[in-house]
Amino acid sequence: MSHPNRVGRGDDRAHPSHRAAVVDGLGAWLPERVVDNHELASVLDTSDEWIRSRTGIGTRHLVAAGESTSDLAVEAGRRALKSAGTARVDAVVLATSTPDRSCPATAPEVASRLGLGGVAAFDVAAVCTGFVYALRVATGLVATGCDSVLVIGADTFSTILDPADRTTRAIFGDGAGAVTVRAGSPGEPGALLGFDLGSDGELADLIAVDAGGSRQRSSGVPAAERDHYFAMDGKPVFRHAVLRMSESTRAVRAAVGWDAADRLVAHQANARILAAVGEQLDLADEQVVRNLDRVGNTVAASIPVALADAVVDGALRPGHRTLLCGFGGGLTWGSAALVWPDLTVEAPPRRLP
Repeated sequence: MSHPNRVGRGDDRAHPSHRAAVVDGLGAWLPERVVDNHELASVLDTSDEWIRSRTGIGTRHLVAAGESTSDLAVEAGRRALKSAGTARVDAVVLATSTPDRSCPATAPEVASRLGLGGVAAFDVAAVCTGFVYALRVATGLVATGCDSVLVIGADTFSTILDPADRTTRAIFGDGAGAVTVRAGSPGEPGALLGFDLGSDGELADLIAVDAGGSRQRSSGVPAAERDHYFAMDGKPVFRHAVLRMSESTRAVRAAVGWDAADRLVAHQANARILAAVGEQLDLADEQVVRNLDRVGNTVAASIPVALADAVVDGALRPGHRTLLCGFGGGLTWGSAALVWPDLTVEAPPRRLP
């Protein structure tokens, strides 16, 4: 079972001065290069039909040579700041599992490039749950004195995929999404009303990159080439993703006192996972936001990019009781609840029909 870290309305442990973290800006950015299933099929033993039937994905955006996670994060952050109508925040929290370098963290450089030099800036690593974890961190920062925080989810998983692995190359895309949060009232639209976070380190090997960390480096044994690439045990991951996302979303919904929600914006991992979680939560198909057919699994960027798409498409509107939910390596999972505010959002670039 999950071990919830819940914040409900009026919970003074999380908001000692009754300050809520309120979402007031949103932005997303995708690399220019678009790779469709037919292009993958020209170099791998796969087909458009095979990929779509197993994942629901038709295209994904990939970084160009020399393009990095920070480049995407800066653009998404700039759009979120513009959406909020501000140029300054007190802190930058970047959720990523593909930082520009293993040391230092990428967030300080992102902050500097956004003209935010001098503010607190750090990375959060929780893979596909990273954005929800980062939102929870931002909520704590606001509760303890920060007036505004920029939260970014950005990943370039194409840089750590085995070029010959048709499964992982079909699933993942690159991208970045960001929100700004400010201090406000728990009763206003956009206030982050509750969270449920959890992890299970006993299952860390289900989603992993084995090479490059201290364990492999200290072993004295050179890493095999395959150990430098992302690996995932698909069947148990599918099972745990559906279970944990469903449990976590129910927990946060109960914590904030909702008997139902209008929209679920979940991590865009796989069409089958989204359908199964929606069914577990008794949600109609149109209540489950989807954009993975166009962008694939963008890891920590997945939820904020989906939010931006849904606002632009009209699928997510002011007043919708909205649940966010992620699941990723660690294993980690997490959910959040908010009533969606009225935001001005630019469409993520170069979207296909």
